[in-house]
Amino acid sequence: MAVTEPAPVAAPAVHEGILRRQSLRESAARTYARSLPIVPVRARGMTIEGADGRRYLDCLSGAGTLALGHNHPVVLEAIRNVIDSGAPLHVLDLATPVKDAFTTELFATLPRQFADNARIQFCGPAGTDAVEAAFKLVRAATGRSGLLAFTGAYHGMTAGALAASGGAEDVRVTRLPFPQNYRCPFGIGGARGAETAARWTESLLDDPKGGAPAPAGMILEPVQGEGGVNPAPDDWMRRMREITETRSVPLIADEVQTGVGRTGAFWAVEHSGIVPDVMVLSKAIGGSLPLAVIVYRSELDTWQPGAHAGTFRGNQLAMAAGTATLSFVRENQLAERAAMLGARMIARLQALATDHSSIGDVRGRGLMIGVELVDPEAAPQGGSPEPPPASGLAAAVQQECLRRGLIVELGGRHSTVVRLLPPLTLTDEQATAVVDRLADALAAAERLPHRRNTTGSIH
Repeated sequence: MAVTEPAPVAAPAVHEGILRRQSLRESAARTYARSLPIVPVRARGMTIEGADGRRYLDCLSGAGTLALGHNHPVVLEAIRNVIDSGAPLHVLDLATPVKDAFTTELFATLPRQFADNARIQFCGPAGTDAVEAAFKLVRAATGRSGLLAFTGAYHGMTAGALAASGGAEDVRVTRLPFPQNYRCPFGIGGARGAETAARWTESLLDDPKGGAPAPAGMILEPVQGEGGVNPAPDDWMRRMREITETRSVPLIADEVQTGVGRTGAFWAVEHSGIVPDVMVLSKAIGGSLPLAVIVYRSELDTWQPGAHAGTFRGNQLAMAAGTATLSFVRENQLAERAAMLGARMIARLQALATDHSSIGDVRGRGLMIGVELVDPEAAPQGGSPEPPPASGLAAAVQQECLRRGLIVELGGRHSTVVRLLPPLTLTDEQATAVVDRLADALAAAERLPHRRNTTGSIH
């Protein structure tokens, strides 16, 4: 059944004027604004209303920041309470009741074995700054400089974080294979592919001629987001913990996007039961406002005062909003609901794949879901058994989704993975609507006249 396009209810003049001025004034580095030409003016829960009066279901959620959706009442109340109390809004890293409440709630959500022996460092407001802090921490604690990271990773946009990400050009980090069922780098997939990846890592670290500098730490994402929504197998996660622990290499879990219930557990490391040495946290912990921290094993706390500082470490409003968000997710068991709804949505999308050969793979964990689009008519490339990626088709699907009032993001190596990151407050009806609109958008995009080059781009 076709999903009708939401009709504008206001004149588009204001909408078009704002978009035109943005294109004239803002830098060429802008990203989301290019593929999502909307002007949000109101938002509540999962719904955004644009300046042109159109309404959208938001499956981007601030790139995973909005665990409770837009303007959730408990978040707004927490922010108002701080403002009305007369508390200072900027306090650097001084102790305050608001910060104490946030830290207490955060530690209550962490795996007990980790939280009982942990310290916290408040960082600059972006997750990438927390990644930089984690690197400084493990380098100071170990006296080593090398880092281990994985293909397909994304850890932020500052220099050190970019160097550890998959798209780095000036590589100063040892790159290790991340296991994938679909497009396995070893052409195996499944448990055998993950075991091969682990053995490669172990062999490289123990090889005196391997060329890897002595590592200060290993950083990994329990689910790669920008890399194409690739969940790390639990057994592989346990192997990485074993490999690093036996070699005294601190393990850094980047939970910037996977944390606060997103994957169906409060923290994604809980799926495998591992206890990392460092956790990098941001996005949802601020309840929609900027906040980033690292939490780490107290034995690593050897750096000197001022080793990592920043003017905006004391964002009181974000801490209050974060406390409200963390407690709401915990008390209402939203992680468990994310697991249930996510499994239901993945099953429906996998069923959709039986009628659409352009869906190469559906994967994810909880409400972190990816649909990889391919060109089924093109021959596989480079010895891979899978059809080549269809980035042009994915871009068309994203635009067709927007026409139907659904905001989605693209990710993966060739931007061919349609990513779904709905809020954890997603209702059953909204979950159904998301899949229905995506299915309708895919069918419409497949009917568009186009041809694809070797990377799947539409001409």
